[in-house]
Amino acid sequence: MPVLARKPGALRNGAPFKDWVLPAALERVRRKLAGSDDGDRQMVSIFSAVLTDGLPAVEAACAEALAEAVHSADVILNILARRRDPQPIGPIATPASLMSRHVPIADCARYDQLRRA
Repeated sequence: MPVLARKPGALRNGAPFKDWVLPAALERVRRKLAGSDDGDRQMVSIFSAVLTDGLPAVEAACAEALAEAVHSADVILNILARRRDPQPIGPIATPASLMSRHVPIADCARYDQLRRA
């Protein structure tokens, strides 16, 4: 990976990557990115995510991105980050000591009085 990070063109021209068999979703993303100017660099960032998230998670993120008709590395890495983050915490109960004793009354006429003054 460090070599690919410095020379992403090796994905396209390197002998070890010529007959590289990739999972279906990753291969589809690779083919779609092949036409863009920074496609090799984007693929390297996707492959780097395999080291941290694992191949099944990266393949699932690629499949989800392709299902939404996008194939950018930023989108795929965002999908991985959302799956990595914990679920939001549920609502917190407000203690009785912090509850309002007097419910405020909405009175928009007060603003009209300010405007007249």
